[in-house]
Amino acid sequence: MAPTTTARVLHDLERLQSIPLSILKLSEPISSALPISPSARTSDISASSLSPTSPTALEADLEHYRELFSKLRFSYVEQVTKEKFIRAIVGDPPVIVTPAENLALERENLTAKKQLKALKVDVAATVEELETLGKDLARRWEQVSVETRQLKELPERIEFLEESVAQLRDQVRGEGAGDEPGRREMNLPLEKTLELVGERKRKVDDLDRQLEGLSASVPRKRKELERLGNELSALEAKRANSMAAAREARKRKEARLGGAEDDLEQRGRWWRAQEALLKRMLEIE
Repeated sequence: MAPTTTARVLHDLERLQSIPLSILKLSEPISSALPISPSARTSDISASSLSPTSPTALEADLEHYRELFSKLRFSYVEQVTKEKFIRAIVGDPPVIVTPAENLALERENLTAKKQLKALKVDVAATVEELETLGKDLARRWEQVSVETRQLKELPERIEFLEESVAQLRDQVRGEGAGDEPGRREMNLPLEKTLELVGERKRKVDDLDRQLEGLSASVPRKRKELERLGNELSALEAKRANSMAAAREARKRKEARLGGAEDDLEQRGRWWRAQEALLKRMLEIE
């Protein structure tokens, strides 16, 4: 993000934050119109311990005004009813209400009660929707505040990163080793660097596959080596026994015939030929 764009966004956010919220404006007449003493309130919450714009204070004020309105409505209905009743009695001529008029009035009252109940349900749904919307707005406001603080920190971080990039570029240029293969790879453009990285990854994947294949063949090779070792041990023992027997026979023959060759010497030469053949077959030094 360019510095001018960041500065403009920060200026707009500060201007928006300087505008007070409408809910706070609506709470001012309720909380500051008339000083209400704690003794006159039905709530146990003291007005001095709450901020006039806090949700708890607004709920307490709303409950207080609901109670006052309920009492005022009851007093008004009672006073109007008494006044109408007295006027009807002392009037000339007095007002006489027939049972049919009472029934019609009861029907009108029943219809009005149903309409009032429907309106109350509608108002309750509207109030619930407004509460949900208010909580959502409060959550968004907190999120915007956090993001605003982060955005205020961005220019310094961007400046720090630009200085770090400039220092790294100066360091790479100052080393003057651009002819080396490693330095040339470090100085490649982004597209060629990505191609080189992809090629190296493919080579690494090929090596990994070869390594997996060799690792899978290791147990089989180990078993084959053990088998050949056992066979070689048996052949070595047999060769040692044969050589010992040949030496012993040669000594006896030499002692008896004075060193002349006989069939034992021929057998010894045959065994040595077999030994050489086995060594070549098993590739034993």
